[in-house]
Amino acid sequence: MKKVLITATVQSHICQFHKPLVQMLHDCGYQVHAAARNNLAEKNGLKLDFVDKVFDVPFSRSPKSTDNIKAYKQLKKIIDSEGYEIIHCNTPMGGIVTRLAARKARKNGTVVIYTAHGFHFYKGAPKKNWIFFYPVEKLFSRLTDKLITITQEDYNLAKEKFKTKVYHIHGVGADSSKYFPVEKDVSASYKKEMGLDKYSNIIVNVGELLPNKNQKTAITAMKKVAKTFPNSILLIAGNGPEHDNLENLIRETGLENNVKLLGYTTKLNEYLNTADCAVACSFREGLPLNVMEAMMCGKGVVASDNRGHRELVEDGVTGYIVFPDDDEAFAEKIITVLYDPEKYYNSALEKAELFSDKNIYKELKEVYFNE
Repeated sequence: MKKVLITATVQSHICQFHKPLVQMLHDCGYQVHAAARNNLAEKNGLKLDFVDKVFDVPFSRSPKSTDNIKAYKQLKKIIDSEGYEIIHCNTPMGGIVTRLAARKARKNGTVVIYTAHGFHFYKGAPKKNWIFFYPVEKLFSRLTDKLITITQEDYNLAKEKFKTKVYHIHGVGADSSKYFPVEKDVSASYKKEMGLDKYSNIIVNVGELLPNKNQKTAITAMKKVAKTFPNSILLIAGNGPEHDNLENLIRETGLENNVKLLGYTTKLNEYLNTADCAVACSFREGLPLNVMEAMMCGKGVVASDNRGHRELVEDGVTGYIVFPDDDEAFAEKIITVLYDPEKYYNSALEKAELFSDKNIYKELKEVYFNE
């Protein structure tokens, strides 16, 4: 049977972002193997159970780590022994190590594909990112047969500067079987199960609790939102190292009744379907699933001005784009959405269709087999 190898730095990346790809390959008669570092114990029940074989390879995100030398040696043995028709690599270090390990196989006819999930160099990126990451990606594009980009900005740059075939697809595919609008009575039942007041105005923010995700701006924006909508509640879903800092900020601002930290939840679709508005405050994003998922539920999104959000949110149509550290502007636009949540429903659904797993399945099939 024909075989494809998918690699990434960590196995959770493959779990979260590559089910449409694996489904497409299985449907086309391929056996699919995965190689990445096993980090699933840290990821609340994620399972890499939809591929045919899994290799635990000790990739490291750090370019300085000697684990990447071990990963290279282990991966080269796997590639040389398995005889893959296609190798599809992801993530910066996963992509670098894989393309080095696949040089011999590529000379023998293996097709090497790399998906850039958001270059570290982009308009407004720190100069050091351009100094280091740009020449590395440009060099390694020569070891790549097909480069897939998921934002238009990355596509335009790679198409002009890199010596390989470049393609653009609309992300990695949000799960349309899980994220979709529900009837109002279903939404009301979700609210009741969650202990939320049926008259409350719900704002949802999703993401790991990290400085880059900037949940503090969403929290401080709630001071003004709560004056206009006293029953409004910001629900922050996710865990991470900023938890205690955010909890302290909620206390300091006296917003204990208006902001709730949910932690990790497997019911994100239900929370989104109770929401009147979604909010995303990150300083940097490639192409965020959390915004796609909110739009697939028909929600207007107030999002910070960055490359990934600009790709998804059409200002004034599917939501609003504001500066990431401007809590006043966030508050103003959240209030605007709360006054008329239905205004964004149809346009959000229409835009989100492009980013659904069903559409990504078609786009990946085109990249793989119909040039």
